[in-house]
Amino acid sequence: MNIKKIVYRILGCLGVGLGALGEVLPLLPAFPFLLLAAFCFGKSSDRLHTWFIGTRLYKDNLESYVQGKGMTRKTKIRIMVTVTILMSIGFILMHQVPVGCIVLACVWVFHLIYFLFGVKTLQSEKTGELAD
Repeated sequence: MNIKKIVYRILGCLGVGLGALGEVLPLLPAFPFLLLAAFCFGKSSDRLHTWFIGTRLYKDNLESYVQGKGMTRKTKIRIMVTVTILMSIGFILMHQVPVGCIVLACVWVFHLIYFLFGVKTLQSEKTGELAD
């Protein structure tokens, strides 16, 4: 077996584990770890990739985004709140490094702009209103 594929499988499993933790822990974002898992499994094993995209974890968090449809309002808010909290902690810890604070502030603002205006908010199929 190729070493590269082994590394991708290990990273994919790590991504699934951290993504699952991110589902239940409010400060750990699930989305980037699940995206990592999808990428790594796609590069390493068709069987693992097929298994992963069939899981509820994938379907609840990534499926609509990967298909280009967007995200639910609840998912977008959860991601923005998590990133805001984590950026705030970094901002507080870097209070003596002005350049670091400026970089963090810029990343935070661009993150909010991207999720507010760059990612579509899915409509609820039942009522036609924005999904929660």
